[in-house]
Order: sequence, then structure tokens, then C-alpha cells
Amino acid sequence: LADLQKKGFQRVKVDGAFHEISDVPALDKKFKHDIDVVVDRIVVRSDIATRLADSFETALKLADGLAIAEFADKPLPPSQTAEDSANKSKNETHERILFSERFACPVSGFSIDEIEPRLFSFNNPFGACPKCDGLGTELHFEPDLVVPDNTLSLREGAIVPWAKTGNTSPYYTQTLEALAKHYKFAMTTPWKDLPKKARDAVLFGTGETEVSITYDDGIRSYKTKKPFEGVIGNIERRWRETDSEWMREELSRFQSDHPCSACNGYRLKPQALAVKVGAKHIGEITAMSIREANLWFDSLLGTLKPKDQEIAARILKEIRERLKFLVDVGLDYLNLSRTSGTLSGGESQRIRLASQIGSGLTGVLYVLDEPSIGLHQRDNARLLETLVHLRDLGNTVIVVEHDEDAIRL
Repeated sequence: LADLQKKGFQRVKVDGAFHEISDVPALDKKFKHDIDVVVDRIVVRSDIATRLADSFETALKLADGLAIAEFADKPLPPSQTAEDSANKSKNETHERILFSERFACPVSGFSIDEIEPRLFSFNNPFGACPKCDGLGTELHFEPDLVVPDNTLSLREGAIVPWAKTGNTSPYYTQTLEALAKHYKFAMTTPWKDLPKKARDAVLFGTGETEVSITYDDGIRSYKTKKPFEGVIGNIERRWRETDSEWMREELSRFQSDHPCSACNGYRLKPQALAVKVGAKHIGEITAMSIREANLWFDSLLGTLKPKDQEIAARILKEIRERLKFLVDVGLDYLNLSRTSGTLSGGESQRIRLASQIGSGLTGVLYVLDEPSIGLHQRDNARLLETLVHLRDLGNTVIVVEHDEDAIRL
């Protein structure tokens, strides 16, 4: 408090009560106290911008990036608790807003990296989901691939990952026999006819239930009683622990792609998905079709505050123009998240065509090989208009085409 007084501050707020620094009562060291420094008291007017900015800068420097604005003429409703209003003290009686210049929530502790373009790129380690490395998918062992033929019995090799080794090692066969004895089913019963409880125990394990198993390799025999990890758990563990590329390749036959459990297939880290515009994060926007995205961006500007409109106007104009180009070449049905490897030749050409129109280049020779391939007739006219527009920009367009309308053009 003495240091604050030396810096010129005169008033503090201790546990919800205002005091002159020189009159602060003695504080009990056994208890935690909330102490706020009163940096400035102002009446809101149109001419206080400079003073308000200076006061906020002082408060942020003093409190390591935190500042609180308290509204003296706006008391809290009686029903609103200190916790609900994010107040630090139970004695607070007026509305307070906590500001932070750090990329973190001072209440929950959630932090985010500095918001910059690379945060929203799954091709950049800075923005990619750490669990799936930006792929959006995870490999999981699939029960239907582990047991592809449900008409076979365990004796006949229904469990494919164990079927090969069962001929050379008795371990897996004896494990299955112990499970059959414990759950009272026959090794010769077709897989599809086994009780669900038995199938789940074989594939996913017995949980905490212990199973008595006798192992005999012809040289020695011993008994053990332990929970069974399950076939899926067994091959997952072998996948994690092995250094053999051959083993990984062999086990990969029983895996399939599933959406990443961390990013839900959006491919970005949680911090990137926490940034939202119009109540949507970038993953939800890229999941839209080009038609849906075009309509959404058209309506977005009107929902923003005047300050945000000024910030977003230019970038929204660029986005809407590019989406319009894609609509004009008949690609409005594609999702923005569509991977390039799944596009047809005609779709790829039309995407490149739209990007060229957006670039505004002139004096370029374009050679297009059947750009209308796969295009519905109703969209053909828009494609031809786009080709004419590309020519009118000052470019030369040569088209190899079987479509009569394109030839007549």
C-alpha cells in the first residue's frame, strides 16, 4: 500500500469497501483479501476518450494486464450473486466488468494463442489439432474388420488378427477357450449366434471381471486369473508398442478412419475453434456448401456492430466475390471442406478457372479441356458467361469442348 501511495494513488477498495490508502484498516494475515486500486473515477461523456485510454493503460500496467470497470450508478440486482457476476468479493454491490489484454479468460483460465492467420490453418503446426495432426481423422480398429465373416466360429478363425498366429502359438486359442468356458458358449458356435455379452467380452475385454486361463505350450503349463483386455485392446496395444513396420502394416488392415475425437473432424486445435464470427467457428463455416456459405456471408455484414462492420467490410467483399465466382462456374453444391483428391477433372478445372477470374490477370492464354464435363445443363449458361468474362478481361481462352452451346459461343 505504501508503494501505491508513492506512485500517486489515493484510494483502494479492500474486500468490497472503499478506503483512503492512509486509512486502510489493519488486515488479518490469516485470511485472503481482495485489494483493488482506484486508478480513476470518471463521468461518461463524449470528450473523455483520451483520459479513459490513459487510465486503462495505467490500470493494465499496474495489474499485469487486468483492469476492472465498475459502474457506480448501476447496482447489482439483489438476486445476482458475486459468483454470477464474476466479482472477486462477496461484498460487491455494483456491476463490474473485468478486462484482460492477455489471450486468456481471467475467470475460467482458458487461454488462446495470439490470433493470427496461421492459427486457422490445419497445415500449420500452430493451428493443427494436436491429436490428429490436422488430418481430422483417427485410425480405430473396427470390429467388422476384425470379424469380417460372422458365419465362422472362433474355432474356424472368426477373429482374423488371431487366426494366423493361432496355428503356431496356442496362446490365443487357449485364451478364447477360457472365455468360452467362463461365458458358457461353444468354440464351434458361429459368431453371429453368440450372445452379445460373449461377443463384447471377446472384442472389448471383460473389464474388471477376472477369467481363469490355463496356458500350455507343450513344455510347461500354468494357470492365471486376470481380466481379459479384449481382442481390440490387444491389437491396439501391439500397434502402440511395436517398432516393426511389417506389424503395423499387417494390423492396419483392421483399422478405419473415424472423425477425430478432439476436433470432431474440423482439423484445428480447440483454441482456433473457440474464435467465432456470427456464432460460428471456422470449421462450421467450411462445412457449409458454397451456396450456403454465399448466403451466410451475404447476411453476415448486417448482423455486425458498426465498428465490426468497418473492420470486416473489405475482407467480406473479397470472400463474397470469390464465392460468387465459384457459384458462377456451377460449383455451388460443393462443400468448402471438400478435399481436392475427391474432385472430378471438370470440377478441378472450374475451381482453377474461378481463382483465375478472382486474380484479375490479363494477357493470359487459357486452354481448357471440356470444362463443362459433369456439369448440369442448367449451370452451363453460367459457365459460358464466366468464359466470356475471362475473355473480356483481356485474356485468350481456348476451349476443347463437345457441348454445342460452347461451340456456338
